[in-house]
Parts: sequence; structure tokens; C-alpha cells
Amino acid sequence: MFHRLSALMLPKSRRLFCSSSSHDLASTIAELNKEMEFVFGEAPPTSITGSSESQPVSQDSEFISTENIKNESKLTHVGVKGEAQMVDVSHKDISKRVAIASCKVILGKTVYDLVSANHIAKGDVLSVAKIAGITGAKQTSNLIPLCHNIDLTRVRVDLRLNHEKYCIEIEGEAASTGKTGVEMEAMTAVTLAGLTVYDMCKAASKDIQITDVRLEHKVGGKSGNWSREK
Repeated sequence: MFHRLSALMLPKSRRLFCSSSSHDLASTIAELNKEMEFVFGEAPPTSITGSSESQPVSQDSEFISTENIKNESKLTHVGVKGEAQMVDVSHKDISKRVAIASCKVILGKTVYDLVSANHIAKGDVLSVAKIAGITGAKQTSNLIPLCHNIDLTRVRVDLRLNHEKYCIEIEGEAASTGKTGVEMEAMTAVTLAGLTVYDMCKAASKDIQITDVRLEHKVGGKSGNWSREK
């Protein structure tokens, strides 16, 4: 391609430099620019300043994008090579940790009436589900692979019948004094309690739903306190 461009440019260039002295330097440059525009599709930069001014734009864009990447939240359970890892919490300060989670078990009127009257064949649904939730919180690290084994100081699981929506509302709380949070313990507690409700009532209906499993509140740790907006 270089040879073909040279062939296009050289003949006219020779005529330019061999032309009469009436052509001054400015007109010679102007004609060269026109020829380069014809060959390359665009004229060369008119000044050195013009080309240098465009460089900082790309540098600034690169700087901004790099900063955006640095400011993005990182997944702590992902290593530098993308592999799963357990987070090292040895450098963290010991503090009081508390987390509250909740969920709902939608029963429907028929099953709700059976539960409220304690007529479910397997027994007292609310009491058994409460114990299951507490047991589940203590087994969180065995159920979820990358969770730390935490010494819990308290686990609370409450189940409340909601007559208007024919459901059971479950709230779980976990507490500890340590280097990592107890959010997963609280969420595991309400999840296991909800699953136990389903297991005890499934003979009466398969249409039972466990919904809205979520964290409601947390205390302690580097990120501080947090509460879900109502």
C-alpha cells in the first residue's frame, strides 16, 4: 500500500519542488495538504498544538474509568483469580454484632385455620418451627460453605399468626461478639423455621408459599448499623 501511495504522491511532489520560484512556501504546503487529503481522506493536523490537545482527553477518560473500577464494591468471597475463598477476618476488630431477619409463610385459609387451632397431624407447628429456626442458626456454617463458624451469644425466633393475610410472620435475631457479622445466621433461622412450617403442613396443602426472606436490621462491624427502609 505504501508503494501505491508513493506512486500517487511523488509525481505531483516533484512538480511542486521543481516549479517556478513564484510559489512560496505557504502555497507549497497548502498544495501538499490538499494532496494528502485526497490520498488519505483527511487533512493532516494544522498545528502541533492541535494534536497535543487531544491527548489529555483520552488520559482523563482512562483515569476516570480506573477510578470508577476502584470505587466499585468488591465481592469479598472472590479471590484475585476469580476463585471462591473464605474471607480472612483475623485483622478485624471484635465488636458486638446483631442481625434481625424476617420471612412470611402464606398458608391459605384452610391451613391457617388448622394451624391456629393446633389441628395439624404432626403437632404444634409454631413450637416445632421455633426450635428448628434456633437450631438452623447454630448450623449456618455447615449449611453455607463460606460462612464462618460463629460463637452465637443469642438466637431468637418468633412466629406470629396473621389472620388478615392467612400467613405466619417469622422474625429471627442472632447476636454475637466477634469479628464478623451474623446476618446469615438470622436469615438461616427464619428460612429453616419457614421450611419447617411447610413440612408440617404440606399434607394439608401443597400451595403453601415461603416469601420475603430478607435482612431487616444489623448492628456492628466496619459498615456500621443498617436498617431496611419501611
